[in-house]
Amino acid sequence: LSISLVLEENYDLDLVYVTERIICVSFPSVVEENSYSCNLREVASMLRSKHGHNYLLFNLSEKRSDINQLHPKVLDCGWPDHHAPALEKVCTICKAMDTWMSADTHNVVVLHNQGNRGRTGVVVAAYMHYSHMSGSADQALDRFAMKRFYEDKVLPVSQPSQKRYVGYFSGLLSGQIQINNKPLFLHHVLLHGVPDCEYQGGCRPFLKIYQAMHPVYTSGIYNVHGDGQTSICITIEPGLLLKGDILLKCYHKRFHSRSRDVIFRVQFHTCAVHDLGMTFGKDELDETFRGTMTFRTKQVQQKKKDDQTSNLEEVDL
Repeated sequence: LSISLVLEENYDLDLVYVTERIICVSFPSVVEENSYSCNLREVASMLRSKHGHNYLLFNLSEKRSDINQLHPKVLDCGWPDHHAPALEKVCTICKAMDTWMSADTHNVVVLHNQGNRGRTGVVVAAYMHYSHMSGSADQALDRFAMKRFYEDKVLPVSQPSQKRYVGYFSGLLSGQIQINNKPLFLHHVLLHGVPDCEYQGGCRPFLKIYQAMHPVYTSGIYNVHGDGQTSICITIEPGLLLKGDILLKCYHKRFHSRSRDVIFRVQFHTCAVHDLGMTFGKDELDETFRGTMTFRTKQVQQKKKDDQTSNLEEVDL
């Protein structure tokens, strides 16, 4: 069941029954507060009339008090729009969904999202893999419905990092990816094919790196003059110790302005890194600037000898 409600001019609310027990309620990123609150009440009334008190709300967006109009108990598990969630958060959400639906055959889950559908898609796709590993054969139809929803409604608007994290989660469930708890050092970031970001050519790239969404490193600004084929190597010494969920953003600092533009961003988790280098093509980067670019990192593992840290080797993947 898919319902599209036109609540006012230039504003749509999507309410989709992905399966009989998983419901997605999506709002656009920009909406007037009064209209949003009114529409929440209408959706809550519909959910209560159809499901009584047998629905649990997962908020995948920013925390806000008026969402409790949909349900008095809200599980706030949101993360920034257009980004992938922390891998641990994906696990937590899937376990909570499974626990709730296993408690009563009438229990249903409502996924609330305001903004891009990518966040909803990550949860639906992750639970599709989770139910495949933990569920019975009679859930095959539900997994087919989740897969169709993900491919038809979400993949066209999702980011490569979101798809990457779904792959991580699937790999962990199946055992194809083993947790890597070894500390890693990031030493080099190579950019191949730096784009011309200014009208007259040239680019001034710099990096910001986040661990668990907290900034841990900002590079200096590099001045690149070329035709879009220039490659540069940003060296980080001493190496930056990384572990867990990593977000790397590359910006262009405008020549005659204090503002900056995003060239690309990319998210990855160190648990999936088992070689000493990673390479991402342009189609694997989020929010890419128009142009040709690949992104390569070189990293080394930590080795202690006589209480000193030394580099083992550097290998390009």
